[in-house]
Amino acid sequence: MNIIKEITHLQKEIGHLKKKGASIGFVPTMGFLHEGHLTLVKEARSNHDVVVMSIFVNPLQFGPNEDFDRYPRDVERDSRLAAESGVDILFIPEVEGIYPGVQSIVMNVKERVGVMCGRKREGHFDGVVTVLTKLFHLVQPDSAYFGLKDAQQVAVVEGLVSDYFFPVEIIRVPTIRESDGLAKSSRNVYLSEEERAEAPCIYKSLVKAKMQIEAGERNPSDIISMITSYIHDHTSGIIDYIEVHSYPELKSLNELKGDVIIAMAVQFKHARLIDNIIISVGTEEDSHV
Repeated sequence: MNIIKEITHLQKEIGHLKKKGASIGFVPTMGFLHEGHLTLVKEARSNHDVVVMSIFVNPLQFGPNEDFDRYPRDVERDSRLAAESGVDILFIPEVEGIYPGVQSIVMNVKERVGVMCGRKREGHFDGVVTVLTKLFHLVQPDSAYFGLKDAQQVAVVEGLVSDYFFPVEIIRVPTIRESDGLAKSSRNVYLSEEERAEAPCIYKSLVKAKMQIEAGERNPSDIISMITSYIHDHTSGIIDYIEVHSYPELKSLNELKGDVIIAMAVQFKHARLIDNIIISVGTEEDSHV
């Protein structure tokens, strides 16, 4: 595995690969790798000649109450995991390399951000699309891989690529789950033993919602009410939000139709867990879980 820290070095390597006609799969991360990241690498590895991973803790996507300096970092461990999983080029730039001075152009996301987690993270997705624009230009990937655990981010990135005609395909990768259905997350370690036993009910409630929709339910309010009752009855968690929207547009719906996301966040004592399910309503092939 080739570890690259300088932008000019990366550009030279990408130039060589492009001249050889190699296809490039890209996995952008902020490091502190876990199984979800490695699954993205596995998908990219199966489809491309070369896999590029970036590790960059992006200061632009941290809000005023989110501590950029305390974000976990372990480059040595990440490098080992990246190499073992099949990454060919690991790009680890410095902040000064990505943001060498005051930006003359500032990106601002207008759609798909005022709902779900984005409602409380003003400016977060502006930072996401800014850094991805830079990384897409540097890596020039054929495809970039994103996990549906953060379905709102996937929706925003798809909007960026569509609006600005980036020649890159965004590949959605299903959420990685524990055997009991709980979405894998580094935050799960902060759950107490009792909370860990309750947490799979988040996904169970989404599966119940899917079953109701398959049985003919089309009222978003009824779906939300059912999930709310199930979470209240089966967990000690406090519901942050339960929302139903079109996907990836993330628009409100009066009636369920087309591709729909049911998303939620539940706060336990020391961990806030998110999960979602995406369903195609009204077609035979009705889910991408």
